[in-house]
Amino acid sequence: MELLKKFRELRKVQSAYGYMMNVVGWDSNTEAPRNSFGRRAEMMGVISGEMFKLSTSQEYQDTVYGLYNSLDKLDHFTQMEIKKAKKSLDKQVKIPEKDFVEYNKLINLSQKVWEDAKENDDWSSFQGNLEKIVEYNKKFITYYDIDDHPYNVLLDEFEEGMSMEEYDKFFSTLKSDLVPFVKEVLNSGKRVNDDIINDFYSKENQKIFSEYITDVLAFDLDSGLMKESVHPFTWNTHPGDVRFTTRYLENFVFSSIFASIHELGHATYEQQVDPKWNDTLLSGGTSMGIHESQSRFYENVVGRSKEFWAVHYPKFKELFPKQLEGVELDEFHLAINKVEASLIRVEADELTYSLHIMIRYEIERMLFSNEVETKDLPKLWNEKMVEYLGIKPNNDADGVLQDVHWSAGLMGYFPTYALGSAYAAQFYYTMIKEINLDEIILQNNIKDLNRWLKDKIHQFGGSKTPKELLFDVTGEDFNPQYYVRYLKEKYSKLYL
Repeated sequence: MELLKKFRELRKVQSAYGYMMNVVGWDSNTEAPRNSFGRRAEMMGVISGEMFKLSTSQEYQDTVYGLYNSLDKLDHFTQMEIKKAKKSLDKQVKIPEKDFVEYNKLINLSQKVWEDAKENDDWSSFQGNLEKIVEYNKKFITYYDIDDHPYNVLLDEFEEGMSMEEYDKFFSTLKSDLVPFVKEVLNSGKRVNDDIINDFYSKENQKIFSEYITDVLAFDLDSGLMKESVHPFTWNTHPGDVRFTTRYLENFVFSSIFASIHELGHATYEQQVDPKWNDTLLSGGTSMGIHESQSRFYENVVGRSKEFWAVHYPKFKELFPKQLEGVELDEFHLAINKVEASLIRVEADELTYSLHIMIRYEIERMLFSNEVETKDLPKLWNEKMVEYLGIKPNNDADGVLQDVHWSAGLMGYFPTYALGSAYAAQFYYTMIKEINLDEIILQNNIKDLNRWLKDKIHQFGGSKTPKELLFDVTGEDFNPQYYVRYLKEKYSKLYL
C-alpha cells in the first residue's frame, strides 16, 4: 500500500528529528555547560519548528487521514498506530506554529530557571515561567476543541483512558483505607536506627555501589548509560540506546540507592521492548502508569525486600564498614523501610509516597479548573502538606519547588506515579502465583525476573493500551485493593 509506505518514510524522518532533540535534551540535563542554555534553547526551538512543519504538513495529513479512512485494510497493530497518529495530529494541526515553537523554547529555558530557583530557594524567579507554561497548556487545550474538562485532556496524554473521575475514586480509596493505616504505623512506637540513615556516605563509594546494582539488575551497558543529574530520569530512543541518571546525597545514601534502582526499572522496560516497534508509534512503554509500575516494582518490591539485601548487604557493608559497624541485616532492612512524614517526594517511604502524589494531583486539578493561580501554589502546597502529612516545609526549595516536572510542562504526569504503584501491586500478586520471586532474588538471578516481565509486559511496547495490558497479565481490570493489601501486609509485618 503506497500510503503506508509513505507513512513509514515520514515516521523515519520524525524519529530522526526526535533522536536529535532527545540527545540534546540528555546533554542539557547531564553535562552541558551552564552558559550554553540560551543558545541551546534557541537551536532546539528551530529544530522543534522543523519537526512541527513535518508533523503538520499537508503530505503527512493526507497520509494519516488517508490511512485512517482505510483502517479495514490494515492489520491490527498498524490500525492502532494510525489511530494514535490521528489522535496526535488532530491536536497538532490546531496549534499555530509560532505558539508551538515559543512553547518549546520556554520549556527548554525553564529547566535551568527551575534548577536555579530550587538551589536559591527563590519561588518568584520561577513563578513567571510556570505561569506561562500553564497558560500555554490551557491555550493549547482550547485549540484542540475537545468537549471535556481541560485536566482530563492532560491526564489522557500520560495515561490513556484515565480521567479525574477514575483518579478521584482511586485516591478516595487510598484516603479511606491507607491514611488511617499510615497513622497506625506512625504511632506504633517501633524504633528505627536513624544513624544508619543520616550518617555520611562518600559520593565515590555510592557511585561504586550504583554501578554494582546496575550489574545486579542485568542492565545492558552496551545498550545503555548511567550519568548524574539534579533530578533522576530515564531517556531512550530505542532498546539499543537507553540512558538513566541518578543523584548522590552524602548525608542520605538511600536516595541514590533507590533512585538508581527506580530508574533501572524504567530502563530495563525500555531495553526489553521488542525492536520490531522501532520507528513506529508503538515503540517504548505503553503509558506512564505502566512505566511507573515497573520502576516502583524494582525499587520497592525488589529493592526494599529483605531477600535482596540478604544477598547485597555484604557488598554495601564492605564499601561503608564504619557507618554500618555492628548493624545487622534486620536492623538495616527496617531502616530502608522507615515510615515517616517527610517533605521530599523522591525520598519518601513506600507507605506515605502516594500522599505526596495526592497533593500534586489536587493542585494541578485546581489549576486547570481555574480555582487557583500559580502565585497561590506555595501557600496551597504547604496547607496540603499539613493536611495529609502533618508537616510544613520550612522553605519552597523543599516544598513547591522540589520537582522538575512542571518546568518541563508535564501537567497530568504526577498521578501516574501513584497509579503505577497500584499497577505494580496487582502485577505482583499475579507474578507470585507463577514464579518464586523470593527465591529468584535470594539466588541473585534477576534475569529470570526480567524474563517474566519481558514476556508479560515489556516486549509489547505500546502495542497494547494500559487497560488491555493489565487485564491480559492479571485477568482483571484495575483494582486498587491489591495496592492496599500489599502495603498493609508488608508494613504490618514490619511495624505492628
